[in-house]
Amino acid sequence: MTGTIKRARDSDRWLLAACLGVPLAALLIFFANPLATVVAYSLMEPDGQIGLGNYASVMAAPNFWRATANSLVMSLSTTAVALLLGLVIAYATQRCRVPGRALLLGAVALPLLAPSLVQGLGLIFLLGRNGLITKLLGIEINIYGFWGLLIANTLYALPQAVLIIAAALRSADARIYEAAEVLGSSGVRRFFDITLPNIKFGLLSAAFIIFTVTITDFGNAATIGGDYAILATEIYGQVVGQMNFNMGAVVGILLLLPTLLAFYLERVATERQFGSGSEAAVPLTPAWTPARDLPMTVAAWLIALLPVVTIGIVVYASFVWLWPYRFDLTLRHYAVKISGGYEPLWTTVQVSLGAALAGTLLLFALGFALQRLPRAIVKPIYLLCLLPAAVPGLVLGLAYVLTFNAPGMPWQALYGTATLLAVCNMMHYWTQGFLTTMTGLRQVPSALEETAASLGAGLPRLVRDVTGPWMAPTLVSVFFFLFMRSMVTLSAVVFLVTASVSVASVSIMRLDEAGFTSQAAAYATCTMAVVVLAAGLMRLSLRLLGRGG
Repeated sequence: MTGTIKRARDSDRWLLAACLGVPLAALLIFFANPLATVVAYSLMEPDGQIGLGNYASVMAAPNFWRATANSLVMSLSTTAVALLLGLVIAYATQRCRVPGRALLLGAVALPLLAPSLVQGLGLIFLLGRNGLITKLLGIEINIYGFWGLLIANTLYALPQAVLIIAAALRSADARIYEAAEVLGSSGVRRFFDITLPNIKFGLLSAAFIIFTVTITDFGNAATIGGDYAILATEIYGQVVGQMNFNMGAVVGILLLLPTLLAFYLERVATERQFGSGSEAAVPLTPAWTPARDLPMTVAAWLIALLPVVTIGIVVYASFVWLWPYRFDLTLRHYAVKISGGYEPLWTTVQVSLGAALAGTLLLFALGFALQRLPRAIVKPIYLLCLLPAAVPGLVLGLAYVLTFNAPGMPWQALYGTATLLAVCNMMHYWTQGFLTTMTGLRQVPSALEETAASLGAGLPRLVRDVTGPWMAPTLVSVFFFLFMRSMVTLSAVVFLVTASVSVASVSIMRLDEAGFTSQAAAYATCTMAVVVLAAGLMRLSLRLLGRGG
């Protein structure tokens, strides 16, 4: 009996060590190490010495300051517009009786199902030199540059703004509003005196997320940015255009600074928002108020139509014979023969499956281990797991090039493979998956685990019979999140593709750059179809597990 107990305890210790050690090793090798490499390259001067010469050279260049100013202006402008539009949508869906609420939220979420450059592509089909609206109105619209990029970035960031603000609005206590109404407070007064103060941290959190997403996005800037240089395109130009990896590393580090600050402020705002809620709060159920609900319905649907039209026109253009002169429907644009044909699309599916499967297993293992370790050990690991969200995709991709394309190093064998693309995508979205997994683990009833332990179940059996089954819906959500984001990402992998291994988003960008806009639309449509199919499978899986909506 004593030997059996000892073997069970040894088994528990080995499982706990593996659950902690393997994910932590992956984080150190594939995240911390590449970032350290970028820092080292940024400090390596042309003569081989270590110093700040590269930083001095970059800061002495007028192009850098112009790109920095443009990035800040663009990000702040996008934040202001997306925050306002997101507040309208979130308020309409949470505090008003809006017809077709689920359809409205689905329309707003469409940009999440497409590569970021699809928004830019759609605006070109609508407002470009041969755009549908341009031809119909007979006017010349210069959509390339600041205004086109502002619209594209706003559409791309809008879903995230809506999700965060809606979550803040849901935490309201109906009793406060009932008391204000009894005291004769008007709807407008209640909005400014109660609603806005209560969601201020949610608004701040959304603002910092939008700012981070915008300042680091590359896809829209590459498609519709024109001559409006920003830091993301400056990094791409240094690395791909001039093969200047040291300068690219410098710009990458400088781009990392504002995103780290924005990420820190977003985390503080999120904790303040959801730490101020009361468990005894009574959910607010809005009553039908025509004077409020009718205008909000019109406004919300007008905003929601923007991503629908922008993405819909891309799908439609992929079937048009010759845009915008001959609108016969055809499938000829789907016969893509350049940029590797459809091989990059199938590679993307494989890469996304690998990133999703490995990421889900590692995140579950790490979360399971962290729940059973002392707080002193958990805290630094938790902080490390939050950092990937603050690293722009371009910086992470550049870090992988500098780290895994080093001659003579054993890990160079990974460079140019689909495996490295999968690992990069997994690390890029590690934080979101980690937070979701930890939230799910906290919801596992402690009574179940205590009962299983009292019956003599060790950790392996606890995972198999209690934690795993309870966590299944959360793990399904994490798996499909990682898969769908890996399908549409561009910035993190644009430096890692080679002549033999590429991905769908890069093929779309190259087709557009080569002037094959309709073929780019066809490729984007196929990519979105895969993501939509994945979203449908996720809902079906959750429904079968009994937790789906």
